[in-house]
Amino acid sequence: MSVAATTTTTIAKASPARGLAARSTAATTTTGGLGLGRRRRSSDAARRRRRGVARRVGVVVLAAASKGDDRPVVIIDNYDSFTYNLSQYLGDLGCEHVVYKNDEKTVAEIAAMNPKGVMVSPGPGRPEDSGISLEACEKLGPEFGVFGVCMGHQCIGQVFGGTVVRAPCGLMHGKSSPVWHTEEEGQLLHGLPRRVPISRRPFEAARYHSLVISREGFPEDELEVTAWTKDQTIMAVKHRKYPKIQGVQFHPESIITENGLHIIRNWVNLIDA
Repeated sequence: MSVAATTTTTIAKASPARGLAARSTAATTTTGGLGLGRRRRSSDAARRRRRGVARRVGVVVLAAASKGDDRPVVIIDNYDSFTYNLSQYLGDLGCEHVVYKNDEKTVAEIAAMNPKGVMVSPGPGRPEDSGISLEACEKLGPEFGVFGVCMGHQCIGQVFGGTVVRAPCGLMHGKSSPVWHTEEEGQLLHGLPRRVPISRRPFEAARYHSLVISREGFPEDELEVTAWTKDQTIMAVKHRKYPKIQGVQFHPESIITENGLHIIRNWVNLIDA
């Protein structure tokens, strides 16, 4: 697979054995992710291996296709460095994907790509600051499915009738909380491995946010709450009519979150079905 010679596009291919070797740290990102920061401290040899796979000239990565379906997942990047961790996990799962900044493509252009699914990344500010993300949740979600992470989760809540408010617990930055969840098949937190075989045991999840979907006036007719914290802060939602539209307030792509790769695998399996 060739490397596109544009200023915003890198194309790489993940090795099934080694996962996604390209862990891009393009200068277009604006916020720091814990996992990414640790990766920057990797050895010179590791950096040389990564440069052999993908040049640091942009933010689009293609991994090996899964299940013979070469349609890509589209990641809408809300100018957040955690986007690259999400890309890493999709690459580890052998899921072909492309990454576009939230002002780089129109929703119509993404729809014309016939993507396998759409992922809306974390990002700074409110959903109104997320470029095409709100429109993508509304117009692409019912047909292709949307997985919203942090701000992406808030976009789903706002599009389908919820209100995004200041978190009652205040700013959560790099903190972890126990998260309880439902166990129904078809939701992203189904089947999480458990260290203790106790039904509905919470798992630890990484939180980097100051906003949440409000419990007050929650659109029960459109969305279902599938995860929550001890103080009943909403941590995950699923659309009742379109189950491929799901969001999580926490960061499954952070090393702080237990079984984050399993959660993302559940979504990939959902859109592959």
